Amino acid sequence: MNKMYQVFTTLLLTAVLALNAAADDELLPVDEAFRFAVTDTGAAFEIDWAIYEHAYLYKNKLGFDSGTASVVLGEPELPRGIDHEDEFFGKQEIYRDYFVVRIPYTVTGERPQIAELIIRAQGCDDNIGICYPPETWTETVKLRAAAEDRPKLSLGAVGAGNSASDFPPVDEVFFPEVFAVDGNAVEVGFRIVDGFYIYKDKLSVRALHEDAQAGRWDLPAGKMKNDEFFGDVEVYLESFLAPLAIARATPEAMELELELGYQGCAEGGLCYMPQTRVLTVSLPEATTVSEIAGTSGAPVSEQAFLADVLTNQSIWKAIGMFFLAGLALALTPCVLPMIPILSGIIAGEGDDVTPTRGFTLALSYVLGMAIVYTGAGVIAAAAGMQLQAAFNQPWVLILFSGLFVFLALGMFGVFELQMPSGIQTRISAISSNQKSGTTVGAFVMGGLSSLIVTACVAPVLIAALMVIAQTGDLVRGGTGLFAMSLGMGAPLLAVGAAQGKFLPKAGPWMVAVRNAFGFMMLGLAIWMLSRILPGNVTMLLWAVLVFMAGVFMGGLTTLTGESTGPQKLGKGFGFLAIIYGSVLLLGGLSGGSNPLKPLASIGPGGGGTAAEAEHELPFKRVKTVDDLDREVAAAASQGKTAFLDFYADWCVSCKEMEAWTFTDAEVQAELANTVWLQADVTANDDLDKELLDRFGVFGPPTIIFFGRDGRQRHGYEVVGYMQAKEFAEHLRQALAANETVANTP
Repeated sequence: MNKMYQVFTTLLLTAVLALNAAADDELLPVDEAFRFAVTDTGAAFEIDWAIYEHAYLYKNKLGFDSGTASVVLGEPELPRGIDHEDEFFGKQEIYRDYFVVRIPYTVTGERPQIAELIIRAQGCDDNIGICYPPETWTETVKLRAAAEDRPKLSLGAVGAGNSASDFPPVDEVFFPEVFAVDGNAVEVGFRIVDGFYIYKDKLSVRALHEDAQAGRWDLPAGKMKNDEFFGDVEVYLESFLAPLAIARATPEAMELELELGYQGCAEGGLCYMPQTRVLTVSLPEATTVSEIAGTSGAPVSEQAFLADVLTNQSIWKAIGMFFLAGLALALTPCVLPMIPILSGIIAGEGDDVTPTRGFTLALSYVLGMAIVYTGAGVIAAAAGMQLQAAFNQPWVLILFSGLFVFLALGMFGVFELQMPSGIQTRISAISSNQKSGTTVGAFVMGGLSSLIVTACVAPVLIAALMVIAQTGDLVRGGTGLFAMSLGMGAPLLAVGAAQGKFLPKAGPWMVAVRNAFGFMMLGLAIWMLSRILPGNVTMLLWAVLVFMAGVFMGGLTTLTGESTGPQKLGKGFGFLAIIYGSVLLLGGLSGGSNPLKPLASIGPGGGGTAAEAEHELPFKRVKTVDDLDREVAAAASQGKTAFLDFYADWCVSCKEMEAWTFTDAEVQAELANTVWLQADVTANDDLDKELLDRFGVFGPPTIIFFGRDGRQRHGYEVVGYMQAKEFAEHLRQALAANETVANTP
């Protein structure tokens, strides 16, 4: 009989849907008429229902089963419904609007991480006058850790003796929720456990989408309460949902992230820190669109702007933009070391280097860099890898530092850098140009340099990686990376052609030039090893290099009456280099680490105390997402702003920021009321990756800012090295005031 009824009801529903297709009052799909969210408290499933205004659910049609064998459901705890005279089933108890069902459960054996909950329900639409067929949903629920067997909170008078450890975590008493109403509206609210309350004036909501903006949050009236923390305030003691309008710039369906801010307390006397949570809701196509660009006043970060250009602009405009950005990147400290590498390759050609030959070698080098860099970037972004960390492991840095030392020895004439005669003979049989092997070598060196030397992060690189990681568009992302790489390599082409024209062709000058390139190679090796060596050890290596360079320049050579002008200049500059190398040696032996202030460690207190005190920075280290949330909330409770600096031992730009930017007096003055937080992601372990993924960060140095309300200041992110004066000006804007959010007191 039941099956016959279901068949009859289904046929009736189909007929009504067909008759009302063109009518204004169409029957909503069952998933839109009856919306719910399932959460786990550790000992029970709680189902929050939000029902369409013209619909209702039958209480006696609700049923629940476990789809996981080890999870055994108890008796559902159903609230009292509304009495209703139903035309289909007679007197019934029904649910409208909003209600919560609690289903206790026990676990047999090992506790699973997820469980399946089967929900059965049936309801009707009294606006149209029809009932839906019985519906069954299967929900996958992530289980919390088992609830502790402890007595319930004593919710007596303030000062009853409860300690912070007597209270549950904030996420177990306040449950933020969001439900889509249509393409231009959602309902946002909280489920609040008995004995706790939320401050109305601490509630805020903001849309995290460039094509959507949160409008008025029509919050219901709360209850007045005399609070020991804030005096007479309006609070919510019970669960609520409130409509929120969404302004849309495009009609397409979207996944919208909403950032909710809130703060609440326990009746027993504990006040939780301000909280921020991000909820995601699927919006259908919008019926109304409007121009919202720029209305929030929030800036767009450089990397986000470039990502938008790469995604939404014509491919040729994007290529031009990324080429110019790469050209600017060529002047950064991360790319400049590639010049001595290329110079060394060209110098190794010997006496007969022509401009054409120099340009050809440079082009091969640049193409090697561009192709390998693009390929590695595409693979890394698509796979979610931290490319910087992978290629800055100690063994990798040591290996390639050794390679550059080997190349330097070749520059000094310890051995001749040439291919085995057997390979040269085979190449000669293919082409009369016996330099083709060197061209291949230049290509290989360009590829290696791209992975090691240019492992710094810049906004243009982040933009391309963002496009690949977030949209999966490998073609556009890879095109941006390739154009950027060519831009970085453009100055190297000029270097190649110029060296081919101006390098000495024979004589002592050629030996001097080769020696100079040898020292450049050794300097590059020290620069790479500085990422993993202690500062004083690095300075000792610089001392030896500078001292030996002074000797090669003739600093200890005896001059005669027949000495030429260049020899005298070489003697003078060489002698100065020897003196400076000696000072570096003394500073390094006394514990110093700054080559520009080698004697700063020599003074009262001895050792490296003075130098360390000079560069002491008030950073608090955070390791996990929970650590960060706790510190940001603590800063907000004190009315302070905060910033998070992503740092790694192998990140040269990070150390430059610490040495030159963070120590600047103007910068520190701007940060006087700011909490300094730092995440050391050197290890690149799972906790580091979770923290990086929280903000979509691809690597250090990256700085994230938070306002006095504890919310992230979107659009003010700093990626890569920034000079002190520019950084101070950036701080004035980033920390001036909290971001404007939709907030209804």
